[in-house]
Amino acid sequence: MELTTKLTMLDGSEKSFQDYAGKVVMVVNVASRCGLSPQYETLEELQQKYQARGFTVLGVPSGSFKQELKDDDAIAEYCSTTWGVSFPMTQKAEVNGRKRHELYKSLVKTKDSHGLAGPVMWNFEKFIILPNGEIHRFRPTTKPDDEAIVALIEANLPE
Repeated sequence: MELTTKLTMLDGSEKSFQDYAGKVVMVVNVASRCGLSPQYETLEELQQKYQARGFTVLGVPSGSFKQELKDDDAIAEYCSTTWGVSFPMTQKAEVNGRKRHELYKSLVKTKDSHGLAGPVMWNFEKFIILPNGEIHRFRPTTKPDDEAIVALIEANLPE
């Protein structure tokens, strides 16, 4: 994983993936108008439960599946008022295709539990990046609090 990848956050500030070095990071492509958007609630619960121990969710609003609101202000308002989202989120970005964000150019090379890599299948696909750089991929219908995800988070956080 290239830690120098630049991230423009929803509030317009600039970060680098390097800012998350040493943490367990769950990168999730999110969408406000997706049937899976109730996963926001569980993502926020994970954020609240584990953030003090070095975990963060990184939401990446994506229009790749035509289910995200048009602008960053609308996305920010929806996420905070509907789901109480406090975890960091990037500006809207493409996760597939020619305009794929640099972060996702690396992430899509990761294989899932069936040995499949390649394009993001749908909104709410999860990539867990461990402090050692190892990446684990979970498909959209795997809930954020799935036993395998929680075990992976807990096993890689300090006591």
